[in-house]
Amino acid sequence: MEISEKLKEARQKAGMTQDQVAEKIMVSRVTVSHWENGKSLPDIVSLISLSDLYSISLDELVKGDSKMVEKVRKDAKDANNNKRLIKVTAVLVIAVLLVYAVSTIVGGAFKGFCEAAILWVLIGIGVAASMTYLSQTEPNEDRKK
Repeated sequence: MEISEKLKEARQKAGMTQDQVAEKIMVSRVTVSHWENGKSLPDIVSLISLSDLYSISLDELVKGDSKMVEKVRKDAKDANNNKRLIKVTAVLVIAVLLVYAVSTIVGGAFKGFCEAAILWVLIGIGVAASMTYLSQTEPNEDRKK
């Protein structure tokens, strides 16, 4: 059974309308409708809220629907990639702060350093963002066939 059918069935068993579900989990009624009609899939936060609301385990909601399992995997991968980007940005900021500290200690002009380093910092951020974007894009399944 697909998740759309499970969600609709669980809502009806709970005796709730789509409006009531939407209000409780803080999404629009249209979003709930799209989930129940298979037009879109809930994100992991919404899945947890729905699981709690309907007193159904996440396992019961997700298993058996390959599209939902794949979406949860993709969402987890995206979250990991975002963490990686944040870490790279943090390292760049720390590097700039260290250079500033060294520059201050040895009497260098920080303004001159910033003017010289800004290009490299921007290149580093661009490379990190590009790597994250490229790691998130997957080949189109239609092109493989």
